[in-house]
Amino acid sequence: AAADPVRVVPGSVEGGSWCNEHMLHERLDIVEEKVIKTVEHLESEVKSLLNIISETTLNIPTVPGTPLTDIFDGQY
Repeated sequence: AAADPVRVVPGSVEGGSWCNEHMLHERLDIVEEKVIKTVEHLESEVKSLLNIISETTLNIPTVPGTPLTDIFDGQY
């Protein structure tokens, strides 16, 4: 009898609890997937913007004698 699967009567509290928990996990999985896709998209956008900024700063003419400022040096 110990190896028999647990049977839950439809409409019982135990069955509803499991069903609610299962649905919650499914919804959390969907939210997690959307968050991951959003983060990947934002990482791609940031990389593109940083490339554009880098290319643009390389093409800016500088006045002779003006010290160059590295915008990617981490100091603000």
